[in-house]
Amino acid sequence: MKKFILLIFLFITSLSRGEDEVAKVVIDFRSGDLHIFENYLINGLANNIQYYRDNLKELKVVVVVHGDGYKFFIKNLDKSPYKDDIQLKKKQKELKERLENLVKFYGVRFEMCKAGMKARGISEDNIYSFVKPVYSALVGLVNWQNKGYAYMVFQ
Repeated sequence: MKKFILLIFLFITSLSRGEDEVAKVVIDFRSGDLHIFENYLINGLANNIQYYRDNLKELKVVVVVHGDGYKFFIKNLDKSPYKDDIQLKKKQKELKERLENLVKFYGVRFEMCKAGMKARGISEDNIYSFVKPVYSALVGLVNWQNKGYAYMVFQ
């Protein structure tokens, strides 16, 4: 009987969870600063998504990458404009794993501006597989905002 009551409670609770329980944010990420990338994007996203989960809510996050932010999403730095960034090369493997964890465990979606990729000579096959190229950063940001995502900029 107790199990049945618990199941009913969980069912009713799940039905009452409406769209207002879901917070949504699109992040305009354009920084090439490693400190901002690690502390605000990687650590900050994980901490804030976990905060929502701890309060039985959901935070959906989309990150639109452009500007100087491209370098953190490149597979082979030697085949990119960032080939001389020694500090990034030392941390690249660790950063990639942390980004993958944001995708796998927290559902973060990454999109990248194709116009800027083209201007910098970055090919689509040289970005991480979990990054989706979009026509432009502007189009990506506008589309997500029109879907009700709050806008934040990390620069």
